Amino acid sequence: MSAQWDWQHEGLCRTRSPELFFHPDGERGAVKRAREERATALCHACPVMEQCRAHALGVPEPYGVWGGLTEEEREQILSAADVRSVG
Repeated sequence: MSAQWDWQHEGLCRTRSPELFFHPDGERGAVKRAREERATALCHACPVMEQCRAHALGVPEPYGVWGGLTEEEREQILSAADVRSVG
């Protein structure tokens, strides 16, 4: 069972503070966008970005940047998938 999570040991995020990936209460606007841009840039250089993204969409993870996607981007992807499965 733990083998399915082994990819997490290779994530570049393990070398950074969680605050880069998870917004503090009340963060908005340009400050939030700048933090998310830094986080997603790190994700795009990460060797396990695809596994992380698949996990985040599969669970689904409600908070933070995962697999190079923000909370809002994941929500859009999952909403679009729901619409296609219903329609």
